[in-house]
Amino acid sequence: MNMINTFVLQYIRPIEMLGVLMRIFSFSLVSWLGEDSPFLFVWIFNTADAVLLSWTSILKKDNAYTLLNVFWIGVGLIGIMRASGLI
Repeated sequence: MNMINTFVLQYIRPIEMLGVLMRIFSFSLVSWLGEDSPFLFVWIFNTADAVLLSWTSILKKDNAYTLLNVFWIGVGLIGIMRASGLI
């Protein structure tokens, strides 16, 4: 795990930018396509960016950003279950 954290810290700015661009893309997709959006894909993609952004904010010890993105992981998991028909 230390090797992964070292890698993330070494490339933290590009990883954060990737996470932000992923979030922009997923919300843009829903905005453009509306009800025709691939909701399961959007929820999986949005949850993946929340994991990236949570990880970087935890390493940076940014409590507010960590809380926000961990919240989005929870929302994403619920969205994935709903889009999959599990709940």
